Amino acid sequence: MNISPSKLNKFLMFKLPAAYFTGVRTKSLNDTTCIVTVKHRWANQNPFNSMFWAVQGMAAELTTGALVMKKIRESGKKVSMLVASNNASFTKKATGRITFTCNEGNKIDEAITNAIETGEGQTVWLNSKGVNADGVEVSAFNFEWTLKMKS
Repeated sequence: MNISPSKLNKFLMFKLPAAYFTGVRTKSLNDTTCIVTVKHRWANQNPFNSMFWAVQGMAAELTTGALVMKKIRESGKKVSMLVASNNASFTKKATGRITFTCNEGNKIDEAITNAIETGEGQTVWLNSKGVNADGVEVSAFNFEWTLKMKS
């Protein structure tokens, strides 16, 4: 079964309802890139009339995690995945529609290949940037994913 944007959005509704109800939606997913959007609204705002940082984090993590899930599925192997660490920076108020993009699928290919060949756990840092409708970056997130063959 292929992972598609519509299947990911359905997955959110049932498995990650906080992301679904705050408006996080996958728009595009291919071998190298995942794009997720979320619109600032009452249900996801902070007291400063912008998008709550955690909502931005859910959208950013989904861009990286969806790519990892897709690559694991394509490998045909049983590989566990877990976020070991993350960091973020915020440069502008997040209002309107924010688009998060991760285009580092090639890094995941390398990490999965190494995990399969060596049998050892691998880590890969993936970046997701959030931009507003004007193309101005509002936040950047980095996630350290650990990948390990299941026994």
